[in-house]
Amino acid sequence: MARFWDADSSALFVKRLGKSAAELGNSEDEEKCPDIWQLDNGDIAVIGRDLTAVYASRLPNGVSIGPGERLVVIPGNMLSAAKADIPDA
Repeated sequence: MARFWDADSSALFVKRLGKSAAELGNSEDEEKCPDIWQLDNGDIAVIGRDLTAVYASRLPNGVSIGPGERLVVIPGNMLSAAKADIPDA
């Protein structure tokens, strides 16, 4: 069965949203940093800590993690820094 939405794995990285983890003081190692990027098709890529297994048993009602999905966590200040780069709906 086809999904209503699926990620396009051919999409390319266009621009970082917000600031880098190093700029925000969230990382000293540029190769292992959380990040938020806009892709050329308008989708958003989030790089964070994979905490799927940790949160799977305590998700709120109505929330689920489907096959092929992962729950990632990024620093709150990273999303706040990206706010100016995220267009209104």
